[in-house]
This record gives sequence, C-alpha cells and structure tokens, in this order.
Amino acid sequence: MPKVGIIFNDIKPVACQIAETWRDKLVDQGYDVCLATGFGGLLGYSNPERPLCHTPIESLVPPGFDDTMDFALVLGGDGTVLSAFRQVAPIGVPLLTVNTGHMGFLTETYLNQLPQAVELVLQGEYRLEERSMLVVKLLHRGRAIWEALCLNEMVLHREPLTSMCHFEVTVGEHAPVDIAADGIIISTPTGSTAYSLSAGGPVITPGVPVTQLIPICPHSLASRGLVFPDSEIVHINSANPDPLVMVVDGNAGCYVLPEDSVQTERSPYVAKFIRLRSPEFFKVLREKLGWGLPHIAKPTSVELP
Repeated sequence: MPKVGIIFNDIKPVACQIAETWRDKLVDQGYDVCLATGFGGLLGYSNPERPLCHTPIESLVPPGFDDTMDFALVLGGDGTVLSAFRQVAPIGVPLLTVNTGHMGFLTETYLNQLPQAVELVLQGEYRLEERSMLVVKLLHRGRAIWEALCLNEMVLHREPLTSMCHFEVTVGEHAPVDIAADGIIISTPTGSTAYSLSAGGPVITPGVPVTQLIPICPHSLASRGLVFPDSEIVHINSANPDPLVMVVDGNAGCYVLPEDSVQTERSPYVAKFIRLRSPEFFKVLREKLGWGLPHIAKPTSVELP
C-alpha cells in the first residue's frame, strides 16, 4: 500500500479541517496516510539552567513517517514548512507545501489549487528541488549538548538584543576574526531572503553552495557580511561574560553560556521541495518582496493657476 504523510499547523482551524479532509480522500484512494502536527518539529526554548535537553536531530521524525513515503503535504505558513523539514529531512521525504498563512514565501501552492496540485503529484508530474540545510550545535567543553537542523538561519545575540557583543568567529581553517555587533546570523541561501536580508545581507539563489555570515548592526565599518563555501565549518565563541541566546529558524533555541561555543556546518540532509512547475525564484522575489519591479517616476511639477 502506498504511503503519504500530512503535516499541519494545529493552531489554525482551516489547516486542521483540510488535513482531515485530505486524509479521508487519500485513504479512499488506497493510501496509507500518517498525520502529524508541525509542533513536533519545534525544539522549544531552553532556560539558562543546566542540564539542557539534548534532542538528537533524527528523533524528531514523527511516528509512522519513514523513507517509504511517497511524499507529504504541509498545511500552514512558512513556520510550519521550516518545522516540517526539521521533522522529515532525515528520512528524505519530499514535501508539497500548501500556504494557509500570510507570506508563504516557502510554499508551492494555495488551498484553492490543492486538488489539482495533489492530482499532479499522484501522477508523478512534478520535479524535486533540493535546498541545503545546516546542522547547528551547542558545544560545552567540546561535547554537543544541543543540536538542530536549520533551513533558514541561526541567530546568536545577547539579551536584550540592543546590547553590543564581541564574537570570535572561525570559518574553516582561516584565522579567527573578532566581530563587534548586536548579533550574528549564519544563513543558508534559502535563509538569505529572511532575517539576513533585513539585516543587510545579499539575496542568494537557492542552488549556490554557500553559507553567509551577517553581523547584526555591526559596530565597525570593517564588519561586513561574508559569503563563503558551505563546506566550511563555522565556530563562534563569545568574548562577553553574559549568556547569549541562540535561535534557529525563529522557533527553536537555547542559551549559550560564556564557556560554550556554537558550531554550524552543512547538513548531510537536504530539504526536498516538490515543484509543480519550473522553479521561478526571481518571480517569487518579485511577487513576495517586490524585487525588480519597474521604477515609477515622480510626476512632473505643474504650476497651479
């Protein structure tokens, strides 16, 4: 019996309703259907007390989900998509992402197009687009005590965010550099249109095998964004006596104590997006963010009578 999954945002009534409806439809068509909520991909926020709860990346796979699945539907917004890939990337399940939220930058289709989209997928009329992910680890005396998969970005900052911090950053085998800023963003190409874009970073097309480092409000004109091969491992240490806060994809994080360090590297797992048409990254940039729209000249001044 073929197998599919449905991951949905359980705090949105419309997503819950659509999940149940499509479970019944797919079961009637002879599919074994497994349901899961996007909540399972949220690692939550730890408190400053020790010990931290170390949740291995592979343990987030929902019950019943495995690598025999043909695909899974994701019903929600961008946050649900990020959470869903943290759940299924280790087993390589491709996702058809359906927007029930607002921006929907990472989603492929909309609810009113869902019947046609599912029919195309069931007929195999789609292509896969693979996006790179990061493995983010919190290290204490060289031992990983917290880890997470990351599709967008890792952000490291102080509390409150407006406080300046000194970071010692080592990229690959290069010499360490000191960055004074309110925080640091380590981003994938997918995440280049998220927080790092707001912080002044460049837009990177998804297929480019790079990682970018963006200081948040740097306190030096010499501290600019950096783009480097994603084969490089990044280590970040704090030169401040106070704890830092690390947030991954905006919905999972932990405290980083002065004796801890953060490590990021390219994940062996990738996010597999189901695409129903040729990927049009520039079109999405234009529709969602207004990139490349024609310049509208100001009207010429006229003298009033």
